[in-house]
Amino acid sequence: MLTKISKNQKRGHVHERIRKKLQGTPERPRLNVYRSLNHIYVQVIDDLHGKTLVSASTAEGKKEDRRTGGNVAAAKSLGKTIAERAKAKGLSKVVFDRGGYIYHGRVKALADAAREAGLQF
Repeated sequence: MLTKISKNQKRGHVHERIRKKLQGTPERPRLNVYRSLNHIYVQVIDDLHGKTLVSASTAEGKKEDRRTGGNVAAAKSLGKTIAERAKAKGLSKVVFDRGGYIYHGRVKALADAAREAGLQF
């Protein structure tokens, strides 16, 4: 009997394959993206020490102040936010981890906005 693999399980397999090749260091941490239906979550992670250095998401703040994360405009503003927070911590170079998602749409918009705001990857 064949078992059906969900889209999210396939993404998880792709992400595992990507993570074999990527590792965040203190000099060049990993910029990780998680995309849900309603929001986008981004973290800058030092994998050697197992610490999150900077994080941002579209779900931050009070409920009435939140942006919707299900669109490209929110992804662009989140890219600028994470770049500003990373630069405030003294981080300018990162390794981009797309989290198994296709580099398209919201993920691409977030990456482009982070590059424009000064992150190098």
